Amino acid sequence: MNTGQINQHTFHAVVPAAGNGSRMGSATPKQYLPLLGRPVLRHTLDHLLSVPSLAAVWVVLSPDDVDWNRFDWPVDARLRVLRLGGASRAASVANALAAISGETSAATWVLVHDAVRACVDPADVENLIATLADDPVGGILAAPLADTLKRADSETRVAQTIPREGLWLAQTPQMFRLGMLQQALAAAPDVTDEAGAIEALDLKPRLVPGKSSNFKLTYPEDLALAARILSGEFERKQA
Repeated sequence: MNTGQINQHTFHAVVPAAGNGSRMGSATPKQYLPLLGRPVLRHTLDHLLSVPSLAAVWVVLSPDDVDWNRFDWPVDARLRVLRLGGASRAASVANALAAISGETSAATWVLVHDAVRACVDPADVENLIATLADDPVGGILAAPLADTLKRADSETRVAQTIPREGLWLAQTPQMFRLGMLQQALAAAPDVTDEAGAIEALDLKPRLVPGKSSNFKLTYPEDLALAARILSGEFERKQA
């Protein structure tokens, strides 16, 4: 694959978009569900591509994806498509990193972002980059836990109230050096996010505050909430 040489001293975004989103209850993968007249993934990519610091945005699709070509996507030379999606998020990211490594170096910063976090604020991504650019480990966008947390028992009754002090909700992007992230995912391929893999190396990712609106669309009702958030964003831009 000839994708053109990219400056290795830059920041790259990787968007794993090979999942089917079974909890959304739709035959259509949730990254392609309609949101304000566009697929969810289009909103995500528009927000990432509005971040000037990103030299490239790599979308990782399933090799047999039949939906991508049904839609219009941003006309931006930084948008790259990789049909290298694996059986899990970690596998998709690892495959993408292997492809990107031929274009960059192990020291390149990679920001992994969920395809269905369509309400991410570009200003938060810029702050993540600025905060972590000189960090020895890297880190993630996250939000301090505001609600009371309960642990349920087998009968779905409250078994325990868990103190929320020091608890954060992990978000994306999650930003780490390419080489370090490759090493981490190879050692811990079953993690649910990149920070978990880095933690398995006995390293401590930094938590960078993000907005609660940067949530992951998971259930059908999440589409309505995202539409309200994005509609408010559009109204502010037009004001």
